[in-house]
Amino acid sequence: MSTELWRRTATDLGTMIRAREVLPSEILDSVLERIDAHDPDVHAFITRTDDLARESASHADDRARSGKLIGPMDGIPFSIKDLDDTAGIRTTKGSKFLEHNVPTQDSATAERLRQSGGLLLGKTNTPHFGYKDMCDNLVAETTVNPWKLDRTAGGSSGGAAAAVAAGFGPFGQGGDGAGSIRIPAALCGVVGFKASFGRVSMYPYREYWTHRTHNGPLARTVADAAMMLSVLAGHDVRDPATITSPLEPFEVLPEGDRPLAGTRVRWSADLGYGPVEDEIVEIVQDAVDVLAELGCLVEDAAPGWEDTSEFHRAIYTTQIANGIGSVVESNPDWVEDTLQEMIEAGNQYSAVELRRAEAKRGALYASSVKMFEEVDFFVSPTMPLEAWSAFPGRDSSIIDGRDYFEGQEKYAGFGRSYALNPFNLTGQPAISLPCGWTKSGLPVGIQIAGALHRDIAVLQVAEALERRLGIMDRWPAFTR
Repeated sequence: MSTELWRRTATDLGTMIRAREVLPSEILDSVLERIDAHDPDVHAFITRTDDLARESASHADDRARSGKLIGPMDGIPFSIKDLDDTAGIRTTKGSKFLEHNVPTQDSATAERLRQSGGLLLGKTNTPHFGYKDMCDNLVAETTVNPWKLDRTAGGSSGGAAAAVAAGFGPFGQGGDGAGSIRIPAALCGVVGFKASFGRVSMYPYREYWTHRTHNGPLARTVADAAMMLSVLAGHDVRDPATITSPLEPFEVLPEGDRPLAGTRVRWSADLGYGPVEDEIVEIVQDAVDVLAELGCLVEDAAPGWEDTSEFHRAIYTTQIANGIGSVVESNPDWVEDTLQEMIEAGNQYSAVELRRAEAKRGALYASSVKMFEEVDFFVSPTMPLEAWSAFPGRDSSIIDGRDYFEGQEKYAGFGRSYALNPFNLTGQPAISLPCGWTKSGLPVGIQIAGALHRDIAVLQVAEALERRLGIMDRWPAFTR
């Protein structure tokens, strides 16, 4: 049994540990064997922490035997994205400038995860300071998609998503500033949840009042994502934007033919402005039909707001320029051309132009609040296309005459995440979960978003859909 433990969900593993059917060290052995066998092809990890994980497993074994487990994650393997500081563990942030950096303090996210009793497997790959929707940098090998090893895992939490998809632990932590949890979740066929803004502390962070970034879980199942969120969530006085009210407990909706009866859902394939591949629309439409079978009242309508890409670009690129522009000047050879172009683009905006973009962000929030008064959830494809080449410059995709790779060198994929970044700008919760596969065998994700602070409701609807779809037992073959 122990050799197959890597297949089990975190929820199942937790039940088995509490029932004393398995020890955390046995789970770890199975997962590490899986990583040894396949990560040389996938490159999900920048830094592995096998010795630390084994030491933690020994302590977790003792707690399991004595019935003194710390919490739901105790004894279960997990990973941390290499953007988050981990005390005593190398944290590169995908940057040559930090290639040998070993922090002395944990981020709030790492702190809560490491105090959970879980077994830290290591730090997962990310692009340079997490700036784009692919997972290559100048520090480590490019993370590729376990389903097709020549395709991208997405980004910026590509290492975390690829690890979960490949069976390298049942869940991993990611961060989402413009879709960076949901993009790789969709492309790798796993669950990725961006909770409400402030649900998870971003300490340490310089731009507490104006950012759009959310830390959160990537997991095999919605229930597993909810488990990790329960550990991550909570007020943190060091981050003034954190929500003070506690997260409600997650409970699955009762079994039944129509557990979502009367739930109002607005569905849009393109949000009214974003071209999307026909095959993606067909697969996600089938999942929307399942929502209707579950009792949802589905209307097909765009949300009614303008394309956010242009004003979001102003907010995003100026943040990048302010955050790391001075760092990269010290050694331009350690900076990818795409990142340098983004910094230069950010430096071109005036203060008035940035304020104008922030005003449009405010108008978007007002419009989204009105939408969620009319409906309970908004549904769309997570991504408009399947995973593309992992190696820039070797692929293109033209949809309705629009090249999704035109300008990628300059703007790192803003057009590909048009359904995602609106909910970073509004701070509303949004989840991506797998809903099928393309003819070429690549995963497709469906996004479900809800009103601010309705995190548990979003998780419950997603879990009900996941349960009815019943497609989570499929594993990649690691082929090209």
